[in-house]
Amino acid sequence: MLTISKLAKQFNISRTTLLYYEKEGLIVPANRSENGYRWYGDKEIKQLQKIVNYRAFGLSIPDIKNLLNSPQNNKQRSTLEKQFANLEQEIQKLKQQQLAIVNFLGDIKKLKSSQMTKEKWTEIMRSSGMNDEDMHNWHIQFERAQPEGHQDFLEPLGIVPNEIKRIRTWSKLE
Repeated sequence: MLTISKLAKQFNISRTTLLYYEKEGLIVPANRSENGYRWYGDKEIKQLQKIVNYRAFGLSIPDIKNLLNSPQNNKQRSTLEKQFANLEQEIQKLKQQQLAIVNFLGDIKKLKSSQMTKEKWTEIMRSSGMNDEDMHNWHIQFERAQPEGHQDFLEPLGIVPNEIKRIRTWSKLE
């Protein structure tokens, strides 16, 4: 059994945060001593681990409460998929804001130097000893093993959709 301070320290959160989680009904101490000390056991430790993980995923307290009160695994999946989509939208919004700042400052070099591009990736592959045929084989294997992953890999490289389609079609040819 752990006190609130020791439990908070174990999870690297504040005592106040634990009290907030208790107030919101996410976690309840296993018992309380006569002097008012809260004591947490294995069940509460596991519960707090879930809460900390969900918070790390960016989930809200109401979403976490809903997940903890629902035994359905598909509810967890749908909630996390929704959060993933929300994060993707936020990432796109932040990228647009970065671009707006760069355009305002007139320094497109700053934006390009901080992003991995098709050219940078090709240079890395060439410097590792790969030639055009090796790179083609690499794309073939990637497309076979993880078609969606291949798409997800190509998109952030700044490759336009038509070229991504061409690369993926080219990767299916042998």
